[in-house]
Amino acid sequence: MKYKLFGTQSGLPASELVLGAASFGERRGHGANAGEISKILAAYKDAGGNFIDVADQYQLGEAEAIVGEFIKSQRHNFIICTKYTRSSETNPEPANLGNHRKVIRQSVDASLKRLNTDYIDIYMPHYDDGVTPLEETIRGLEDLVKSGKILYTGLANFPAWKASAIASIIPLTALQIEYNLVQRAADRELMTMATHFGLGTMLYSPLAGGLLTGKYRKGDTGRLTQSAQGSFKEDIATKTIIDQLELIAAEVQATPGQVALAWTLTKNAFPIVGARTLTHLTDNLKALNIRLSHDQVERLESVSRITLGYPHDLLKTVQKIY
Repeated sequence: MKYKLFGTQSGLPASELVLGAASFGERRGHGANAGEISKILAAYKDAGGNFIDVADQYQLGEAEAIVGEFIKSQRHNFIICTKYTRSSETNPEPANLGNHRKVIRQSVDASLKRLNTDYIDIYMPHYDDGVTPLEETIRGLEDLVKSGKILYTGLANFPAWKASAIASIIPLTALQIEYNLVQRAADRELMTMATHFGLGTMLYSPLAGGLLTGKYRKGDTGRLTQSAQGSFKEDIATKTIIDQLELIAAEVQATPGQVALAWTLTKNAFPIVGARTLTHLTDNLKALNIRLSHDQVERLESVSRITLGYPHDLLKTVQKIY
């Protein structure tokens, strides 16, 4: 596992793959059991991983507690990112949801307790709640830094204009977004914005819920078949992307999923890999050894590139370098 600086707003060396803990626990009726989680965490550490992403909402707080138990004797060796907004309660009261100060205070104290630590490395709202004023979110995060409860601030699932406004006022360090070969909407604004502000960018769902592994073509089940109530069909664009992944996988003697993950590693960002089994993790770790050629990267870029839309398409026709 290689390490690189987490953006340009910190001197924090982070492992190039982040371990996502969303499936750690079984409180929601699905997820990894304790025995498998122990193997996953140990294997990630042995591979050199030092960066774990979790949230209070994952498995209703159980995921944080599991991570906390794992790091308790080696807290200083790990970067922990966790998130609030959605609550760890099964049926939270309205006052316990969102990004306002009440939620921030309640959530950070509960996360600290579950994580068995007195500070969180990176803390962020899980999404823009659409109602909390930016000033309140900003000052709430700023207060946590001043109190020493968190070291760095971040945002997950925020529109670029709001993220830019916040980054212009406080030292924002992290951005977490969905990004993969079939979901490149972030190319329109978010990726460029993150580069401009020097944010460490965490990419969740790099395999698109297992879609980019090609497993659904074989009739396997997973997150997408569950959400589609038992069936899932590729559209033409997705078929083209997976076809190309399979061709390149044969060329580099890897799997389509490993190639898809290797592609995200070319984006100067930090893909978050989830795992319900040790096999899932070990398969993902093999992507670290894949070196895609310029031609292979361009082939994947070509079949997955999106139209940026207005004003970007207009600006291409009118901007000139003098």
